[in-house]
Amino acid sequence: MMKQEKRTKQKIIEFEEEQEPPHFHKLKENARKVSIVEGSVASISTGLGQSYITPFALALNAQPIHIGFLSSFSGLISPIAQIFGSKMMEKYSRKKIVLTFIFLQSIVWLTIGLLGYLFYKDFFQSYLPIALIVLYSILLGFGGLAHPAWFSWMGDIIPEEKKGKYFSKRNRITGTIGLLAFLGGAFILDLFKTRGFVLLGFGVIFTLAFIFRFISYNLFHKQFSPKFRLRKQDYFSFTNFIKTFDNYGKFSTYQALFYFALMIVAPFFAVYMLQELKYTYVIFMVVTISASVAYLLFNPIAGKFSDKFGNTKLLWIANVLFLLSPLPWLIFKNPTTLILTSQIPAGIANAAFLMAITNFTYDAVSPRHRPICLAYKGLLVGFGTFFGSILGGLLINFIPISFKSAFFIIVIISVSLRLIIGISFLPFIKDERKVKHIPPMHINLTNPFKTLHAEIGWFRNVLK
Repeated sequence: MMKQEKRTKQKIIEFEEEQEPPHFHKLKENARKVSIVEGSVASISTGLGQSYITPFALALNAQPIHIGFLSSFSGLISPIAQIFGSKMMEKYSRKKIVLTFIFLQSIVWLTIGLLGYLFYKDFFQSYLPIALIVLYSILLGFGGLAHPAWFSWMGDIIPEEKKGKYFSKRNRITGTIGLLAFLGGAFILDLFKTRGFVLLGFGVIFTLAFIFRFISYNLFHKQFSPKFRLRKQDYFSFTNFIKTFDNYGKFSTYQALFYFALMIVAPFFAVYMLQELKYTYVIFMVVTISASVAYLLFNPIAGKFSDKFGNTKLLWIANVLFLLSPLPWLIFKNPTTLILTSQIPAGIANAAFLMAITNFTYDAVSPRHRPICLAYKGLLVGFGTFFGSILGGLLINFIPISFKSAFFIIVIISVSLRLIIGISFLPFIKDERKVKHIPPMHINLTNPFKTLHAEIGWFRNVLK
């Protein structure tokens, strides 16, 4: 991001630590441990809450166009909120910002759960999908307000050379617990569905989402936050960010366009499974969770790979796998086949992609610049998410063919765009730190056993 600073002749944010306490490093180490516990509790809330928003919308008789708006508006509100969240650090501490909006998030879960009761009592049924869109957007908006402060906070308690290792460990633990919560949610819903009270089941899991988010709020109180100061005069505009098309600008634009391609079809896989393939909530959960299991298994490898070989190579891996993973849905219906051919590659892609975009931002942007740059990048991604979801919803809703055929069309559109965007941007995005080159593979077509032995050693060397 240094080029952007020179071109705009502005300082973005000035990070200033006060004198370190006597046990400063010990406080940071304890903060990292608390963050893993907090993230684990928060992942329970996410696994029970956000993971079931689309099924809940369908239970409220939402149409495909509602599902598109649910993803698009919520995807845009969060990054817009990040702009305001980064500005709030001029007046308030990072810890206070995070605490305030995590608490408000927990309250919103109770309100969302109330919609199921209103539907059951036949109150305003036709308006409830719209109410869900609004409330879910508010929920993610509160998360967006907290995110720049949290991201900056985490960057200051993790050593630069250990970020990949730490986040892979944190993601593995929190992801596993989130999966268990997601699994529990599926069984709760199936239990209530067999008794004809599925909306009550949604009320139960959203109440649990509130409880665990509130516990997360309390854990943030125990996490040490280094002091810092933000100067109002060191702010630069979104227009300047867009004009400066440097390495980080290319990375941000790539991410925005790639999310546009992803979101054309991503919100509708749940609809396709539940309405077209007629999966039960348990089968839906198993298929969905398989991608998360692959994500968790590959996440430690992605962290080591990032620390050793950089993040742009991870972006290439993710782009290729995201390109291939939707195609099996055009051919197969069997859950096991879809897990093996689509969900596992998608989970590996997600691990590579999320690790790359997180660590690239930490590498490319100095600590004092991260909040505003993260917010602006998030806004670009939000635009991509918004317009991608809207386009997918409009195509499914207004193409005069069956839902299944329309779904297949948007899969092809999404895959084609992923290919074009990857080829157009990835060759021009460079790692911001010095990284090792991946050692060459030694393939001997005349001696496959020798090749196999050599490449086992190659994988060990790359991943150790």
